[in-house]
Amino acid sequence: MPSVAEGVKLGIQECQHQFRGRRWNCTTIKDNLAIFGPVLDKATRESAFVHAIASAGVAFAVTRSCAEGTSTMCGCDSHHKGPPGEGWKWGGCSEDAEFGVLVSREFADARENRPDARSAMNRHNNEAGRTTILDHMHLRCKCHGLSGSCEVKTCWWAQPDFRMLGDYLKDKYDSASEMVVEKHRESRGWVETLRVKYNFFKHPTERDLVYYEGSPNFCEPNPETGSFGTRDRACNVSSHGIEGCDLLCCGRGHNTRTEKRKEKCHCIFHWCCYVSCQECVRVYDVHTCK
Repeated sequence: MPSVAEGVKLGIQECQHQFRGRRWNCTTIKDNLAIFGPVLDKATRESAFVHAIASAGVAFAVTRSCAEGTSTMCGCDSHHKGPPGEGWKWGGCSEDAEFGVLVSREFADARENRPDARSAMNRHNNEAGRTTILDHMHLRCKCHGLSGSCEVKTCWWAQPDFRMLGDYLKDKYDSASEMVVEKHRESRGWVETLRVKYNFFKHPTERDLVYYEGSPNFCEPNPETGSFGTRDRACNVSSHGIEGCDLLCCGRGHNTRTEKRKEKCHCIFHWCCYVSCQECVRVYDVHTCK
């Protein structure tokens, strides 16, 4: 469970990094069981990304914990080694990502067993997040020998950096597939499934994110949608992207103030071995949304 909690925290931190320049910046609410507020109540792109990055975070943290030996119920992966390649041999501790994915699936999908569209969407996006890890497993190698030579090279399976997974899933958020809900009668009753809304677009794969409700614009505070608005958010006055003052401030304009910051400067390396620096005060322009 500590690894599961660490994985959820990792997913939230990555969400806030990826959306730091967006109108919705993955804000969390303290002292609330629904840490994102009502934002996740709707089947939007934002919900899709949060489910994907959180389930990936759990799988990632559990896998890393197993490889580091901090968990007694798992360890290194010994099932996917195969024959070594030319010039290297197996060594180190290969990370058992499949075990991490299994734990994440049991944790994140435990409540998604209803026959409705939202459960189907959540299960799909959870699995898309976990699949990202399996798809990006790679060999990591280390050289051994005198004076840094590579007489012997040992390799093991390793997970990618979580930041790379966040970048990948952010791209999937931008290209997420809009779906529509269909109802079917089965022996157990009515069942809801998802179908792609626009047939002339490519159909989503198991690696794509899906949603079926539109997002609010997040420009103004709205307790019903969970929007905090963008007033007083810092914006980039020189950018024409979503983090720029024009788009982030939703056309309301921005304020500019000067801010003094103390920074290290004129640093000198002394032999041997320390660095001395002076302290400088620099003035910056800070732009915030009206």
